[in-house]
Amino acid sequence: MLFRLLALIVLLLFYGIYFTKMLIQKKQGIQTRQIGKRKEKELHRVELWMSAATLLAPAAQLLSIVLDWSWLPDAARWAGFGAGLLGDLIFGIAVVTMKNSWRAGIPDGDKTELIQDGIYRWSRNPAFLGFDWMYLGVCLLFCNPATILTSLLAAVMLHLQILQEEKFLVSAFGEPYEAYKSRVRRYFGRKSGK
Repeated sequence: MLFRLLALIVLLLFYGIYFTKMLIQKKQGIQTRQIGKRKEKELHRVELWMSAATLLAPAAQLLSIVLDWSWLPDAARWAGFGAGLLGDLIFGIAVVTMKNSWRAGIPDGDKTELIQDGIYRWSRNPAFLGFDWMYLGVCLLFCNPATILTSLLAAVMLHLQILQEEKFLVSAFGEPYEAYKSRVRRYFGRKSGK
């Protein structure tokens, strides 16, 4: 029962941040969810698969919680709780730091800023990093084939989305984004000498 509660805390915090930010932006007239709105074939396909994967993962997570289906010992499950909370924290900081430039998907026509401060000084994609840590955490809390496969699928699709976003950011911001890429790693860390 305890691990069910811990997993629910991780998920409620994560999705609470996600949907609260969406609602705040909606009240400001900002359309946060941009997934699948772009018509470029490859981008559209990646975004739709990413969307499906990120819907499938919480379904598998919740099913695993309800069934109390886990193969791991308690120590690993406690580590999962810590990893999940770390993901929540990273995601929350990323979303707050992005201010009104945060979008789910690549915007079609929205003007956003290139954010390079705060947590973005250490990661070009901290929101995605937060997703990955949350998925890892819940996967450790409720480790079974369903959570392993859906978490891996979601992580792969998020990575493919990052690659698409990098192309968009190069075209949208040009040299400032290229300079940023030369200083800050995709997931975590600054490049030496930068």
